[in-house]
Amino acid sequence: MDKKRNMLTHPAVVCALALLCTFLWGSAFPSVKVGYQLFSIADGDTGSQILFAGYRFTLAGILTWLISTCTSRRPALPVKEIRGKVLLLGLIQTTIQYLFFYIGLSNTTGVKGSIITASNSFFSILLAHFLIRGEKMTMRKGVGCLLGFAGVVVINFSASGFAGGFSLTGEGFMLISCFAYALAAVYVKTFAHRDNPFTITACQLLIGGVLLIVMGVIMGGEVHGFTVKSSLLLFYMAVISSVAFSVWTLLLKYNPVGTVSIYGFTNPVFGVILSALFLGERAFTLQNLGALVLVSLGIIIVNRGTSCQEKKNPIQ
Repeated sequence: MDKKRNMLTHPAVVCALALLCTFLWGSAFPSVKVGYQLFSIADGDTGSQILFAGYRFTLAGILTWLISTCTSRRPALPVKEIRGKVLLLGLIQTTIQYLFFYIGLSNTTGVKGSIITASNSFFSILLAHFLIRGEKMTMRKGVGCLLGFAGVVVINFSASGFAGGFSLTGEGFMLISCFAYALAAVYVKTFAHRDNPFTITACQLLIGGVLLIVMGVIMGGEVHGFTVKSSLLLFYMAVISSVAFSVWTLLLKYNPVGTVSIYGFTNPVFGVILSALFLGERAFTLQNLGALVLVSLGIIIVNRGTSCQEKKNPIQ
């Protein structure tokens, strides 16, 4: 155990594994876009978009369940006392969040989506201030939030104002998705300590994914074009959710939250770069780079503001 702890607290190992997670999460943006193309899902085909999301997260839930079952050497089922909470978590964190994420991303660019999604950090901080005792807003957190939201404003601004750069079903739905993520993150803190986090995640992914499949079918959604290439992409997207969460949680187990979460600012960086490479989108404009700098500075400031306290109280 000490050998494992020493390895997973080594700065180089933490950096490498954390960057692996943010790379996987950042790659989700172009992956969804490419998935729409491979499975011939049109921008306005909401039912098929939701069904596609349901396939991804159900598969991710199965993979995470297998990881949890193998590591704990028992079936990955949450304890009876929190099963209702896990059900609600699945509804918020997977069904609602990704319902808006998949529709929103189909109506905006991967570059803008990756930067806007970084705002989930700031929503989490604001909600934690009101809902979790001991996590109050500070001046440093406030400055970080303002910088982050300034980045969101910049990326959505156009020469004609916001009319050409913001739409409710595009950037608006992405922001709603971020809020759902933040609400789930705050909610899970109230009971995650009562069971294995891998088990909780596996079950909420399965619950949320199945609900998305049911919704997609009811709405007349269809997903065609299962080839080797498209199936591998779908599997990779499931791995994003399964592996990235598992590795991130393992790092949090042996390191202070601030030490790990400081790498979160690279998520939109990877999203922008990978969207430019795989989708041919214009990423390196002054507007995009300015927004990226603001979001990254905001996240760094917020994390540095909490890192000192977290070093005194590392997660065991």
